[in-house]
Amino acid sequence: MSLLGIDVGTTGCKAIRFAEDGRILGRGYREYPLHHPQPGWVELDPRQVWEGVRQSVREAVAGAGNDDPVRAVSTSSQGEAAVPVGPDGEVLGNSIVSFDARTAPQRDAWRERMGEERIFRITGMPLHTMYTLLKLQWIRENQPRLYERTWKFLCFGDFILHRLGAPAVTDDSMAARTMAYDLHARNWSSEMLQAAEIERDRLPDIYPSGTAVGEIGKSVAADLGLPEGVKLVTGAHDQPSGALGAGITRPGIAMDATGTVECICPAFAEPVLTPEMRENNYCCYPHAVPGLYVTIAFNFTGGSLLRWYRDQLSHAEAEEARVAGLDVYDVLIAKAGTRPSGVFILPHFTVTGTPWFDAQARGAILGLSLATTKGDLIQGILDGISYEMRLNLERLESAGVAIRELRAIGGGAKSRI
Repeated sequence: MSLLGIDVGTTGCKAIRFAEDGRILGRGYREYPLHHPQPGWVELDPRQVWEGVRQSVREAVAGAGNDDPVRAVSTSSQGEAAVPVGPDGEVLGNSIVSFDARTAPQRDAWRERMGEERIFRITGMPLHTMYTLLKLQWIRENQPRLYERTWKFLCFGDFILHRLGAPAVTDDSMAARTMAYDLHARNWSSEMLQAAEIERDRLPDIYPSGTAVGEIGKSVAADLGLPEGVKLVTGAHDQPSGALGAGITRPGIAMDATGTVECICPAFAEPVLTPEMRENNYCCYPHAVPGLYVTIAFNFTGGSLLRWYRDQLSHAEAEEARVAGLDVYDVLIAKAGTRPSGVFILPHFTVTGTPWFDAQARGAILGLSLATTKGDLIQGILDGISYEMRLNLERLESAGVAIRELRAIGGGAKSRI
């Protein structure tokens, strides 16, 4: 028996086929573009995402042969972004991604109507423009025809499972990322939904992570090269999923994921809802591991800042990597220095993450001179993100979340530097 994991990120997706002992039998990866229909707006086309998942799965399955057939599939995915789906499963519009800040008016209205403390006590989420509930409000107020046509709003992991043949379901960790989830009742919050004027039946049913919820459809199984009867299993938000994979199954240890977003994710046994947690914008929500909770400290710009540098300023290095058969990121990082850079880069090229939650912030590159080299800039990128995450470790400690050990995962963890 083998297992297939599908991870749906903000800029790309991967599928990996595992043997029961953890050996990787096959893998696939595809990128897809972010769309910017207006300044400050950031969207994904779910059709492009599904096509990326489809190709990734086909590649992962084809690369492993048929000696060890896949028996179960589960997903991890980015949070907050939701796909408007019609009653026959068709995609009705684009998804608004986490760091799209168009919901600032809805955030301000929540602050006046209910107050940040009450929202945090119910949902474990500090009020922010990113959350799904605000995005659904924005759609209802600004795209009423789309809202009325939508049967369900599904986060991306849920959307992929539904495309594979599962009913409209989600798990506790993904539901919590919507800011419509009651952390104590472990279900949708009637108070939050009523205040937002969002009907409960437009949201999926909630199950614990790791729950078998159906089997793959025959036609999609044939298309993807999978056998019939594959079990479809609820997954989790990508950060708790990564934490589980890194063995974050007890308090005191945390994952440090270096990907599009850099994120520190510790686990703890009881909800931590201290004033310092809310004031520093640290959330509290269910772990993928039963009985545990997590928070996330993150920088939205994260590794995408190195990707920006790659796309805009490193055409020569890209050609060097192509000729040498190397990963372009390895070529770039090799140019970085061994000491802190004299260039200071503020890693707020998207909206900020914790502890700031400043939707209007912008990045900055300071300390440039005619002597500045590409290596200085690359080292400045690595330094700037590291400084931001060190600050988060200190703030988490003061909020009541002690971290004694970090375990690195993600693309950046491949690099010793």
